[in-house]
Amino acid sequence: MPFGFTGNILHVDLTKSELTVENPPEDFYRTYLGGGAMGLYYILKGMKPETDPLSPENILTFMCSVVTGLPVSGQSRICVNAKSPMSGGIGDSQAGGFFPAEVKFAGFDGIVITGKADKPVYLWLHDGKAEIRDASHLWGKSTKMVDTMLKDELGDPKVQIAQVGPAAEKGVLFSSIVNMVNRNNGRTGMGTVMASKNLKAVAVRGTAKVTAADSKKILELARQGAKDVKNNPDVDGLAVHGTASVVAYQNDAGTLPTRNYTEGQFEGVAKISGETMTETILKNNDTCYSCAVRCKRVVEAEKDGYKVEPAFGGPEYETIGTFGSYCGIDDLEAISYANQVCNDYGVDTITCGATIAFAMECYEKGIITQLETGGIDLKFGNTKAMLTVLDQIVNKSTPFGALLSLGSARVAKQWGAEAEKCLITVKNQEAPAHMPQVKKSLALIYAVNAFGADHQSSEHDWMYEEGTAELYLERLALMGLTNPPPAGDFGPEKVKFGTLSHIFYSLLDTLTICQFVWGPAWTLYGPVEIVELVKAATGWDVTLEELLQAGERRLNMMRVFNLREGFSRKDDKLPAKFFEPLMGVGPSAGIAVDKELLEKAIDQHYESMNWSQEGKPSQEKLEALQLGWLA
Repeated sequence: MPFGFTGNILHVDLTKSELTVENPPEDFYRTYLGGGAMGLYYILKGMKPETDPLSPENILTFMCSVVTGLPVSGQSRICVNAKSPMSGGIGDSQAGGFFPAEVKFAGFDGIVITGKADKPVYLWLHDGKAEIRDASHLWGKSTKMVDTMLKDELGDPKVQIAQVGPAAEKGVLFSSIVNMVNRNNGRTGMGTVMASKNLKAVAVRGTAKVTAADSKKILELARQGAKDVKNNPDVDGLAVHGTASVVAYQNDAGTLPTRNYTEGQFEGVAKISGETMTETILKNNDTCYSCAVRCKRVVEAEKDGYKVEPAFGGPEYETIGTFGSYCGIDDLEAISYANQVCNDYGVDTITCGATIAFAMECYEKGIITQLETGGIDLKFGNTKAMLTVLDQIVNKSTPFGALLSLGSARVAKQWGAEAEKCLITVKNQEAPAHMPQVKKSLALIYAVNAFGADHQSSEHDWMYEEGTAELYLERLALMGLTNPPPAGDFGPEKVKFGTLSHIFYSLLDTLTICQFVWGPAWTLYGPVEIVELVKAATGWDVTLEELLQAGERRLNMMRVFNLREGFSRKDDKLPAKFFEPLMGVGPSAGIAVDKELLEKAIDQHYESMNWSQEGKPSQEKLEALQLGWLA
């Protein structure tokens, strides 16, 4: 009997309405572990180059890992992959909640979906069985309504449901996949891909538990983590105020993107901080399966005719940034309502809020007028305008909303060169609320990351700079990071940190474990405990070196996918706006990314990865990673 995995991969051909179960050998699981690496295996094997992302031929994968479903904090996450309709390259997105663990309890390690159903359908996975069922009655319904309807239909309130909302059905390009009505596989348009297949939802329920090789060690790790929450100030901050705990901190450091990344400090920060949320509208703390951190916010509010309901959770830091400081808005209730709309319709809050902020800057600069906005006074700080445009986007109810539903990069091509100067996109994906002008290693990782700018694809600079690194050096030294550079440095040591932490975070996404719980620096568990976790789950005598190689394997697989779709070094770039000095006041005023240093950083990164100067993995590297079949 396998430990840590079920040995079952479900293959779904929606065109033929066929279901088959594959039983890969144990060495397959040890090589790919789960998550993006496992998903990319099936995508690279089964999808032809130049496939239309919204065609039946695109392959959509949901992958857990060999540790998902174990009773320890931070393991209940799932990775979704497909060709992205946003970039045309690989799409990759993670989500937490109870759905990932329930997939394992239902008897499956992952799902590979091909084709397109001739009418709306949903998948029903339960205790090792799988069915394709009619979803015509669910099509067009909001995520909250579908969650209730399916639980009633299946006769079990504990059924977990990952679904697409009405926005994806209408073709909003940055649609997400939503579970628990408030957890999202948000980035890269994975919900749009799912809806294009006429797949409304995946419902799962299982009673089998994941068997670990060493259940006593898993229990020991679980107890250690629960005990250490209060002893770790970084993690305790998450427990008390959620991810919004960093809003004020980022603002003080000059790294809270304001008015579409024009400034790094927001004068209205006190009204939208995590502390303010806790003191005013916070109703409860929620969690993912078996996690002691409980960082998920649940808020409730009513203001100006709109009602914020607890079912939709509460805004994360990124959402507070994109709908708040990006748009110059200091109304926490309005931001929370925007979060609710995005969850109910199923769209990515980062891209959606950032696209509205981009349009606001274009309006402020006269690039567009009320002729384009349909009479909306789309100024920074106009809360009513933000919510109006959001409604138009998720419903595609006006020409302006339909245009913005494509994301800012495509909009800019229609509005012209001056609009393109306002973009904050990398590979057509809007940047999250962590500023590479100040966090220099993020400039590198935003540029080279296969699916665009992402704040959870590497560790952030402050963990490895003089004056702030002392708490983390014991862990970082396990990766060969022992000499932190000065704050703000963008030299070889900082680039080394970016590359090595990029590989480490890729391992986390391969194991589908939470980066707020497991990581290389500040988290509850570090590299030593990650090795212990995998050993205890599987019984394999793994080393940190072997696990890091798995993270590197995923990065190379994503790189090869993009290369065959026509990507090259020319696509590893940042928007022009990031090379312009930040305006405003505070410690980041006047700071910009240095273009020459960025190019040197990319050179060093490629060399460290054993890639050519055009970013192509060498045959030697692929063979070393057991990826010779990709050549």
